[in-house]
Amino acid sequence: MGGKNKQRTKGNVRPSSSGRAAELLAKERGTIPGFIGFGSSPNDLGYVPAIQGAEEIDNLVDADFRMVLRKLSKRDVITKLKAMQEFGTMCKERETEIVKGVLPYWPRIYCKICTDHDRRVREATQQAFEQLILKVRKHLAPHLKSLMGHWLIAQCDVYSPAASAAKVAFENAFPPSKQPEALVFCKDEILTVLQDHLLKETPDTLSDPQTVPEEEREAKFFRLLTCSLLALKKLLCMLPTSENSLLAKKLEPLLSQSKFWKYGRHKTPQVRSAFFELISAFCEHIPESVKMEASKVCPAVLLSIDDSDAIVCRALWEATLHVLATVEDCWSHVNAKKGVLPKLWAVLREGGRGLASVVYPNLLPFISKVPHGITEPQLDYFRTFFTSIIQGLLTERALASRSECSAIISACMECLRFTMQQNINEEQIKIQEMLIYEQLIPLIDAVIKEPRLQNGPLFYEIADILNFWKIRRETSSDDGSALACQRMLLNFWDGLSNICVAHVNTVDADEKSLAAVSCLLQILQNPAYQMKPNQKKAVKVRFSEENEGESNTEHEKDVRSSNEPGTLLHEQHLSPLRNERLEDLVCKLAELSIVYINEQRSDRHLKFLSALLCNFASNRVFQVLLKDRSSIKEAMKPQYENPSIQFLYENLIEWLKEDWRKETDFLVDILYSVLHCCSTERENILNDLTKMDLKWNILLQIIQKACSSSEKHSLSYAWLKGDVLGEKLVALADDLCSISLKTTVATSESFHSERWTLLSLVLSQLIKNESLIGEVYVKRIIDKLQAALSRAKDLSEAGNTEPSVSFICDIASNFFSSVKGCLLMPSSEDLLFTIFQLCAQSQEVTCLSDFLVNKLKHTWLCGLTSLVHQLGDMNKESTFLQRSAFWVKNQLQSPTLEIKSLQVLISAVSDLLTKLLETDDVPTYILRDYIKFLTPSKPEWEKMRESMSNEWLKKPLLEGRLSMNCEISETDPKLCIMAKLPSHLCSAALLSRMALLILEKGVVFENHEVERSNLENMIAEQLYALQWIEELSNPPGLLLEFLHTVQIMNVSSDKLCALSNIPSLLQSLFARSKESGRLWALTMAKLIDSQNIVSCEIKALFDTTERFFPLTEGSLHTLQNLSPFLLEENKEELVIQCTAKLMTCSESELSSTDGAFGYLAILNSCLNGRNTDYEEIMSGILKIIISWRSDFENSFLFSCNLKEASPHLLGFNIEMIRFVSLLLKNHFTLVDSEWDFVMCSMLAWLETTSESPAVFPEALDQVFACASCDLTAASSAYFQAATPEIIEKLPANLMTEWKEFFSEGIHGLLLPLLVKITRKEKDASETFQDSMLKSLGQALTFISADQLLNHKLPSRFVAGQKTNLPDNLQTLLNTLSPLLLFRARPVQIAVYHMLNKLMSDLPKFDTEDLKSYGDEEEELSLAPPASLMTVLATQEDLLENVLECIPVGEFAVVQPLSEEFCLILGYLLTWKLILTFFKAASSQLRALYSQHLRRTKSLNKLLYHLFRLMPENPAFPGSTAELPNKDVKTYFTEELDLDIKDTSALPSQLLHLACSVYFMTLKDLPAMVRLWWNSCEKRVFNIVDKFTSKYVSNLLSSQEISSVQTSTQLFNGMMVKARSATREVIATYSVDDIFIELIIQLPQNYPLGSITVESGKRVGVAVQQWRNWMLQLSTYLTHQNGSIMEGLALWKNNVDKRFEGVEDCMICFSVIHGSNYSLPKKACRTCKKKFHSACLYKWFTSSNKSTCPLCRETFF
Repeated sequence: MGGKNKQRTKGNVRPSSSGRAAELLAKERGTIPGFIGFGSSPNDLGYVPAIQGAEEIDNLVDADFRMVLRKLSKRDVITKLKAMQEFGTMCKERETEIVKGVLPYWPRIYCKICTDHDRRVREATQQAFEQLILKVRKHLAPHLKSLMGHWLIAQCDVYSPAASAAKVAFENAFPPSKQPEALVFCKDEILTVLQDHLLKETPDTLSDPQTVPEEEREAKFFRLLTCSLLALKKLLCMLPTSENSLLAKKLEPLLSQSKFWKYGRHKTPQVRSAFFELISAFCEHIPESVKMEASKVCPAVLLSIDDSDAIVCRALWEATLHVLATVEDCWSHVNAKKGVLPKLWAVLREGGRGLASVVYPNLLPFISKVPHGITEPQLDYFRTFFTSIIQGLLTERALASRSECSAIISACMECLRFTMQQNINEEQIKIQEMLIYEQLIPLIDAVIKEPRLQNGPLFYEIADILNFWKIRRETSSDDGSALACQRMLLNFWDGLSNICVAHVNTVDADEKSLAAVSCLLQILQNPAYQMKPNQKKAVKVRFSEENEGESNTEHEKDVRSSNEPGTLLHEQHLSPLRNERLEDLVCKLAELSIVYINEQRSDRHLKFLSALLCNFASNRVFQVLLKDRSSIKEAMKPQYENPSIQFLYENLIEWLKEDWRKETDFLVDILYSVLHCCSTERENILNDLTKMDLKWNILLQIIQKACSSSEKHSLSYAWLKGDVLGEKLVALADDLCSISLKTTVATSESFHSERWTLLSLVLSQLIKNESLIGEVYVKRIIDKLQAALSRAKDLSEAGNTEPSVSFICDIASNFFSSVKGCLLMPSSEDLLFTIFQLCAQSQEVTCLSDFLVNKLKHTWLCGLTSLVHQLGDMNKESTFLQRSAFWVKNQLQSPTLEIKSLQVLISAVSDLLTKLLETDDVPTYILRDYIKFLTPSKPEWEKMRESMSNEWLKKPLLEGRLSMNCEISETDPKLCIMAKLPSHLCSAALLSRMALLILEKGVVFENHEVERSNLENMIAEQLYALQWIEELSNPPGLLLEFLHTVQIMNVSSDKLCALSNIPSLLQSLFARSKESGRLWALTMAKLIDSQNIVSCEIKALFDTTERFFPLTEGSLHTLQNLSPFLLEENKEELVIQCTAKLMTCSESELSSTDGAFGYLAILNSCLNGRNTDYEEIMSGILKIIISWRSDFENSFLFSCNLKEASPHLLGFNIEMIRFVSLLLKNHFTLVDSEWDFVMCSMLAWLETTSESPAVFPEALDQVFACASCDLTAASSAYFQAATPEIIEKLPANLMTEWKEFFSEGIHGLLLPLLVKITRKEKDASETFQDSMLKSLGQALTFISADQLLNHKLPSRFVAGQKTNLPDNLQTLLNTLSPLLLFRARPVQIAVYHMLNKLMSDLPKFDTEDLKSYGDEEEELSLAPPASLMTVLATQEDLLENVLECIPVGEFAVVQPLSEEFCLILGYLLTWKLILTFFKAASSQLRALYSQHLRRTKSLNKLLYHLFRLMPENPAFPGSTAELPNKDVKTYFTEELDLDIKDTSALPSQLLHLACSVYFMTLKDLPAMVRLWWNSCEKRVFNIVDKFTSKYVSNLLSSQEISSVQTSTQLFNGMMVKARSATREVIATYSVDDIFIELIIQLPQNYPLGSITVESGKRVGVAVQQWRNWMLQLSTYLTHQNGSIMEGLALWKNNVDKRFEGVEDCMICFSVIHGSNYSLPKKACRTCKKKFHSACLYKWFTSSNKSTCPLCRETFF
């Protein structure tokens, strides 16, 4: 609102706002007497009159309304717009009385603002006014007169939305009947306003020149002028007729003003247009006033006739016609020949200047009103008029627009007809001849020559005018008129004949002109031949003399198709003269054409002749064509009476045989013209042509034209159905299908294409629901196509079948889509079946391209649509469904079926089934039968299940979910390289997909329960198949891909269960499980678990547990898998029953299923988990087992060879071992004899395992080995976790016996067993036994360090290996360290746990060796254990190949348990061991070890790898927060649990391990990490800094500070304390009178950043010495790989040495060396100063001199 960018007054922090000022004034003063708005201008809008005493009036207006009305006076557009919208809303919402208070002030505001420059404001004003009217209604009446003038102007606003809103308001105020009365009531005021606007107002009086730009002022003024003129027109139209005379008097002042008449020449087109509209209204409503002002009206209108503005033109011509009609002597007021007509001729010669459609329709009324006096001499007048029109038509501007051309031609012909009618007398022959010869004929000639005019209405107009002259000649009572019409017709035909002959009689005749001539003749012959391109207008100009009945004559005949030939003889409505002259002209043109065809071989004349014959096929024309026969031999003299047939054999066939001719369709048109003139010979003619060796394209065109017209079809019907054509087409199909499939050189595409198109046409085209050719030939052709497609697969490898198969697809899809009931033919079904086969096989099998596959699918869907509609319509069942189902079944059993093929097959069957389901009229029995055909029988299912590998059994057997005591058929060791999918998986996937579709659709079958059961069987088989894959411990890639495909196809177990009836499905699985057990039992358990089925529903499956006895394998497995979900009472019942049965078992029953083995298996399943309720029962069971030991000793596999053990005994022993493990896990109290049995049995069973071959080939052998190892692990865990309370309850010597005998015994067996297994596995071809290694590794984690050191492993040493370790320890390291490279996670973790127990003890062996290192060496280094470093070197090489392609900082995704996973796991575990070893070493050793790591760059490699392995956000699983804080768990805050058996955290284990190693590295090797970080490139530098600062630094800092606070290390003369809040450590050193305080500050990115040392208090120390000590401490803390406490201890030792008198090394200014912690020992012989050996070596190498650093003498 102005002033926004101006400098504000000092201290004024808010911008100025007039609205706010108004509010403040209103609050202060209440009302402002005499205040008019806020403007200083008298034109400004105030809502109250500036009079004294206005306070009382002002108080009548509501305060809110006052504020809004004040805002309306603002200049700002947005303010006014919002205020007006607010005003409208308030009018709508406030009470009537409040709104009425505004009425006295509204007229002034409205009259001002409704003419606002902004159109949005004007629109909003009218909308607000409407709301005001709706609220106050009749109370508006007193203010109506002051409002109405501007209201009427607003209704004529040039902005349509504003005008519409004003009209709506007006209509709401007054009903239609009252509107004239309201206007009469206010007419004086309205006229005053309008006259003021038209005569008095100027741009400067309407707007303030000082504030409104000139352009805006003028725009507003011109708009108001336009609206005022239109408002005056509206007033004239709406006032009652009775008021016209009074209104005329009122308008006299206006009409007398010359200013008003100048508006006709105003520079603004809108004003001129409104002015001419007003003149039209004057002529209509007050004609007398117009006549009185004729001297002003006529020049104003007629002299503007050349105004070419699009806005003005329509109104101008309307005014012109009104003036001509109203003012009889209008021509006396203007000079027509100088002022009006020349302007008109100019407009016409320019084609209406782009406004022909507006101007030209007014020409006829205009010339009809021009008096004779003006048109003299008439001949020149009419010549000029029509010449100007034709010139205008031929201008480029007119030709560019079709509508413009049509308007000009129509107007020209109307005027021509009118002129002819006016000049029909004898004495006006010259005019008549001039019009025909000089105007009409040249016009026709021009149109024929100009292609853009040929499709215009001229030819139809000529036909109309000829028809008019003919009727006039026949019906006229006046002989003169009849003769004149006769004369005009003769003249026309002469002229037309001349121009037509001229166009034809030339060698270079223009093809388009010839086409136009033929089109003209065709229309003249039959005007109703086709609809006119431009429909006539609803309002037609009709002359009074015309016969009213003549208009429909031309439409009496039916409209024929554009391809249908007409004959002259059948046109009964044509006059003899017209008929004869037209036929003469046609014959003349035909004769000329045949001459050019024969002599010049003119193709364009031949096309012209074809067009003529299409419409004028008669014997006379053909007779004319046969005149020139001089070149024909005598033998070829006429043999046929019919000249058309003679023409065919003499001329047409020769033309058809010409090979060079590309276009032949016009020759085929001639053929049909010939057939039209024949009667009986048609079939013979066409048969003769068929037998000739004509191009296929000609035959195609003959048939296409037969299909395009019913008449042509009737001409060729007998031939189409005949044998000659049928046999020809069958031969063609055979030729195409056989030759094109075999040929290696492809023929031209077009040659093939037209022949395929011909086949497609004859198969797909139906005429009156009847095939185009004979049914028998349709079947034979389809047989040929089907045979070709079936061969396409075999021939496709040659790569040349694509065009043929593509064409066959096109033909078949057209055939299926077009021919109803096409699949009733067996041949059609064969074709569809072949297409289905090609669609249901993958491209690898069919070798077809993507393009062909898509085409075949499209064809298949077309055929499928036809098939399902046929199935719904017919009673006869289709054989297609049965054949396709059997074929699909065979495919599923195919030995070559792989994932892609299965997907394609399922997709094809799904398409078929979906189509059947979507079609409502297909009976359900068809669906039922189709499913039945596809579903394997029970024996077939059984056979497929048996063919599946038994590899899956290992996992549930090892986990104890299944128990078996029989020999298991050989498991498939090569499952991992599976090449094909088992047929069971394929069949189950397909059928479950079908079941899913049916269930989703909700189909209701006749025998619904049976069909529902069948669907559930399909789903059960799919669940079985999915469970089979899930139970495989290491499924091959093919099966994983299958699972992915199953998810994509939406046939996963979740989706299937969601749509199934779960109780019914569970009952079905329970029955199968009870019958067969094994995988069915696991499938049932999976369903119960995934669907969260409650125990009571499970109980409903069986009445009582007695139903499971006597035990079979099925019932045993069912109980084992139901037990976790059973109610406690059912479990208890089972436990009691089984325990009771155990007591009665004989020796023969121990290992049988329905004996001790089965009962123990059920007990183990029911008792699994901690449950103290069964202590008595379990103790009783143990006693029974002990009694078996004494009674049936041979049943226990103690210290024997597993190879000799039977499966029955293996199963029995496994269950006993598991039971004993349960006892130990539940910590039950046992007596001495029971402990003896448990311990001795455990050792004996383990001996059996260790004495057997290391690799267990049989599944039960593996299970036994795992169970015995698990038992030892359970024993070790029991004694390790034993609390003093438990130990008190144990027998007295048990703990001693365990430690000294049993623990030694089991680990003495286990460790060699691990070595034996891993050594054999390395050479074994099959995959290692992961489960055995898990159990063995778990047991070995309990081995103690002493037991490891006392191992009995064979000695193992490496030649050249440098070591300080004892032999047995070196052997252990050499044996176990390489196992970190072993590709099995359990072995790697077990080895790590064992070695980790030794690492802390290894550095002490290097300590002894420290003394042997002399000071002569430049930089001493010592390697960590050589065996570990050898393994690390191997791992580094392998890992470099895996991770080198991943940039540092990007996260490498590693698949769990892959080779890469094991490699990285071993590498990180090796580093954990090295770091543990490093941490246990002394400061001196750490310096040596770190020097070795620096030289080998091993640590640098580790750090780079860690930043590829650690995640970007190391949040612990389950923790969601982004930023680490005390509550958020990360991999750095949580302990790493390397459990061998627990694999739940496997996906995140490497991430956690990498973070753990990084944390240890930062903690134990901070100086080396800092060195590496500073040497990194910028990108890596920033990544490391950001990650460490965010996730590790806080944790490390707090641990460092905490270790200082809790440290028990005591320093003599030094105190250390820490401040956790400020991350500071304060060290205070005091000796004698010296006191030193040092403050150590940890950085934010500790330990990457340097630790800063600041000075505190100091007493008795020189500044230089003080600085030296600070520098030394800073150096120690920065370069030593240890904690702050260790750095401080080193520094204190240095200071102590200084006080003891040891001098500093003058190179590093330190007593103790910062890296190797040595004292200065190397003295210069000259100056006697001592230096560190390492410092001297560095000095000599860097300076390239061997002089003393101080005295510069040669150093010896």
